[in-house]
Amino acid sequence: MTRSALLSSGFLLKSPTTALGVPLSFTVPSDFSLKIMATNWGFPGTLEDFCARAKDAGYDGIEVWYPSTPADQEALRAATDKHQLVFGLLAAGSDADFTTHQKQFEASVKGALSLNPQFINCHSGRDYFTFDQNRQLIDFTTEQAQASGVPIYHETHRARILFAAHVTHRFLNELPDLRLTLDISHWCNVHASLLQDQSEAIQAALKRTGHVHSRIGHAESPQVTDPRAPEWEEAVRVHFDWWDLIVKAKVDQGQPLTMTTEFGPPHYMASVPYTGQPLANQWDINVYMMQQWRQRYAPGSGK
Repeated sequence: MTRSALLSSGFLLKSPTTALGVPLSFTVPSDFSLKIMATNWGFPGTLEDFCARAKDAGYDGIEVWYPSTPADQEALRAATDKHQLVFGLLAAGSDADFTTHQKQFEASVKGALSLNPQFINCHSGRDYFTFDQNRQLIDFTTEQAQASGVPIYHETHRARILFAAHVTHRFLNELPDLRLTLDISHWCNVHASLLQDQSEAIQAALKRTGHVHSRIGHAESPQVTDPRAPEWEEAVRVHFDWWDLIVKAKVDQGQPLTMTTEFGPPHYMASVPYTGQPLANQWDINVYMMQQWRQRYAPGSGK
């Protein structure tokens, strides 16, 4: 059997014991609400196929980009209703010019709000826009969230407003209503570390997180090859340490939490040179992450 076949079969893989072998320092109450979402990033089939597979795997919902056409909106409604899934929506602007970007961004957020999603996750701004320009985008979403009651989060994503821990820390200090989608794997890559020297910014971010992308990063990449592989045990443990603190904060506040399993396809996932063959199965990894979260943060778990 070839190494690629062994990898795809899981023969070489073992579940890390460090993160899930250490009990939680708190008890997850019976009424804690954790909704786990599937990403259609890299999924090759139709939306209907995706929703059917997500439901069968045990997801509570899906996270997809805002569908701008009436036909796509109807398809989203039909598929999620049929399979009894909730949905969160991604919104963004794309233009390099701030004025145009702002218009695109506001239209995307308003369009997403019209569908009454579970939440909106913003790929907001650009890392090269000024602080004041990016602040305008955040202030807009704060107003929209307060008016609509729909949570609106800003993702800690490379090339966007919150691309680095220290930059995000300033926004958190100056904008008390800012809430995050924490994809901390990006920061591991940006800061070329497991963020040992960013503790103050990390603690601030954990307290203001409303939604999580549970990808695991490391110093050289925002995505480990496979979180089940033993060589990534330290990175897995550190990420679960962060996620433990987020869950504890939500438990202490009596608030719900949503999470999307967001390991990506090639070329986000490493692939074999010349063939482009992925080193692992994206769908299986994401389902694995869902199951680890279900196990660790199940009501009644912990001390």
